Amino acid sequence: MPPALSSVVTTLDVVVTITYIVLIVGAGCWVGIRHRRKQAVQGEARDYFLAGGTLRWPMIGMALFATNISCVHLVSLAQAGFEEGLLQGNFEWMAAFTLVLLALIFAPFYIRSRIATLPDFLEKRYGRTCRDILTGFSLVSAVLIHIGFSLLTGAIVLSGLFGVNPWVSIIGIAVATALYVVVGGLMAVVFTETVETVVLLVGAVLITWFSFRLLGGGDGVWAGWGRLMEILQTPGEQKMMSMLRSSDDPSGMPWYAILLGYPVLGIWYWCADQTIVQRVLGAKDENHARVGPLFAALIKILPVFLFVLPGLMFYAIVKSGSFEDLRVLWAEGASVPGLEIATGGTWSTIETKEAYTLMIVRLLPSGLTGVMAAALIAALMSTVSGALNSISTLVSYDLWRRLRPETPDHQLVTIGRIAAVVAMLAAIALVPLLSRYGSIFRGLNEIIAHIAPPVTTVFLWGVLWKGASYRGALTTMLGGAAAGVLVFATNKIGGEAAPAFIRETNFMLMAFYLFVFCSLLLVTSSLLMPKKAGEDPEQLHLKSLAECFEFKGWGGIGNYKFLALLVIVVMAVLYYRFH
Repeated sequence: MPPALSSVVTTLDVVVTITYIVLIVGAGCWVGIRHRRKQAVQGEARDYFLAGGTLRWPMIGMALFATNISCVHLVSLAQAGFEEGLLQGNFEWMAAFTLVLLALIFAPFYIRSRIATLPDFLEKRYGRTCRDILTGFSLVSAVLIHIGFSLLTGAIVLSGLFGVNPWVSIIGIAVATALYVVVGGLMAVVFTETVETVVLLVGAVLITWFSFRLLGGGDGVWAGWGRLMEILQTPGEQKMMSMLRSSDDPSGMPWYAILLGYPVLGIWYWCADQTIVQRVLGAKDENHARVGPLFAALIKILPVFLFVLPGLMFYAIVKSGSFEDLRVLWAEGASVPGLEIATGGTWSTIETKEAYTLMIVRLLPSGLTGVMAAALIAALMSTVSGALNSISTLVSYDLWRRLRPETPDHQLVTIGRIAAVVAMLAAIALVPLLSRYGSIFRGLNEIIAHIAPPVTTVFLWGVLWKGASYRGALTTMLGGAAAGVLVFATNKIGGEAAPAFIRETNFMLMAFYLFVFCSLLLVTSSLLMPKKAGEDPEQLHLKSLAECFEFKGWGGIGNYKFLALLVIVVMAVLYYRFH
């Protein structure tokens, strides 16, 4: 980011941002400590890691949303909107369908079995070795995906806004976030995530509003929308408003790749990832555990309009010449646009990942830039704090307590706190490697596409098919993980020498192919090595799909069946409008 841009940020913006950090860290510590002093019924460890099973649906829904939406999403979805239009918004809207699966299929099993972690569920369904494998997998994915990528994008934004050294930004935010997580536990995490969701949405609304206002010449949102449609009427750009693309689209993301590949990524992320599902595990009862994810599914409608659309708006603003010192640049042979900025009388090329920072400093007046910076920090801290809490829980419950079952609760809490600090240091060390990706959001999902299939397979078929056995699941987790790593390494290291099938297959389709491979592996190995006596004693699988709806639930519009249907209908209408 050219140094001149950081000078746009005023002292007032800096004060607003620092004040927010101090208040949110202080509030998180206070709420966590206060809650733990009041709750002593279920033991200190369960209270620290799972908020004593007291979470209600609004907090669960907003916490799910806040943990998912990080700086990665704000920065990368705006970058994707600038480069490809609404296409990457599929990762937001498709999430609504997998949250319905969480509410209808997975959450009831999790709550009824009284588990503290998802590896705990896997042990009850299959066996201890499967639990150990998932624990290791969950720890690596939390450090790499939830914390590492978040810190990277946070550094990009904060160094661009305030001219701060990226490493100072990373370490400062890491220390602030770790402080209230270590002190307050899950209740502190969920409380701060609830607050951060509001701040995040306010900041995103500001960017969207000022984008429309500038593009519409100050005549309001509809004038801005009309101007956007006018600019995108040129040949080759009409597709920018389309969510579903054909097979010849330069993005390499056709509609069928999304339809087949996203569920593989989504079921792992929303239904089988400890960092996300831990909010559901802390639910007060089954009603809250079901309705919370459905509330989050409805909120997931917003990111396309608040995070992706502003990037597309910014593309139109730059292309229309509203900013004279910014212009769209098409490199020779490139399928997506870049950016050029005038500094010192000459034009310099910058990366499109910096588009969101440019939007903040160019669109917002003094003071509101600080609010937006606070929103970005909120997004970063919410994701990192959620990951740290899940890491603490996994290490304490799935590793330490298994090795030393007599460990008292207060020592488990201490072990969890140490694990959180170590995980943060590991994530910071990984940042230089992750920074090599040009598009952070695509890089993130590309990694997930290769590691999610075996976990999705054992969870999905474990719940849907009673015949899935321990030895079948073990074979699938080991074989599927090896296949994913092999394909990813071959593609990245082999380059042009890699087989054409691996090199040319879209990562979403590759996720589907790996899932099919893992499913065949699970079914075949389970039939060859069926269940032994004593396996799955609690029968943690559906007897029939009708079982998903046997729970009566609340009456009226708060009923989970009505809300699930509402989510599906709303998403179908949106996809019809933006297909």
